[in-house]
Amino acid sequence: MEPIVSIKNVTVQFNLATQRVDNLKEYFVRLLKHQLMFQSFFPLQDINLDVKRGDSWGIIGVNGSGKSTFLKLICGILKPYKGSMRVCGSIAPLIELGAGFDSDLTARENIFMNGAILGHSHQFMVEHFDQVVEFAELQDFLDVPIKNFSSGMQARLGFSLATMVKHDILIVDEILSVGDMAFQQKCEQRISELLSDGTTLLFVSHSLDQVRRLCKNVMWLEKGRVVMKGDSKTVCDAYELKEQGFITSEEGLLSASGKELPNE
Repeated sequence: MEPIVSIKNVTVQFNLATQRVDNLKEYFVRLLKHQLMFQSFFPLQDINLDVKRGDSWGIIGVNGSGKSTFLKLICGILKPYKGSMRVCGSIAPLIELGAGFDSDLTARENIFMNGAILGHSHQFMVEHFDQVVEFAELQDFLDVPIKNFSSGMQARLGFSLATMVKHDILIVDEILSVGDMAFQQKCEQRISELLSDGTTLLFVSHSLDQVRRLCKNVMWLEKGRVVMKGDSKTVCDAYELKEQGFITSEEGLLSASGKELPNE
């Protein structure tokens, strides 16, 4: 079976400005004179990953390791500097809290606007409106501007909208961490139902227990490179040992996992 996501030797490059430019005119003058100075930064380097349809992959690592950059790469927000990638099928992205919402509009207005952004017709959103509101548990706040919502309420609405219909790939980046425990369990149940129905999951979380529950496989990133990838228990256990200071080297990881480390 062809992988639904195929990433081959992919590197992502950012150009970081090394000098301050205070206005647009100065920027273009320096650009034309070739006087703009940048420093290259590589948030991801030499990434290889094949994801089969219906697989569930957790992406773990400390802050700044490249997890969110990886998800943005899958979504097409970022393009590879080197290497090649192929993504097949529709994507439901839950990458940034509040993305796709207008803070000055009410929850009711944002539901229809977000539906239009996702490509759904007005009639489709009318038919699914009650389903979205019921799952998000926001019946009493439909006519309240989103800017007055807590982060948890925004997460509930965003998750409900993204999962109201089945997509080929569901991408979740830490959005469940802001919800209360009851809603997290509700979201996990919805994700499990989607997985059972053939949806592919790419899941970023600092909660290893959550990763273990939802993901069969895990990729561990550190400073933009793959440290280890494989079954969820093996990689999460090795990551915990590393974070607790019990293992500090590749040899230690090898011993902890009982498997060969990827030659990334």
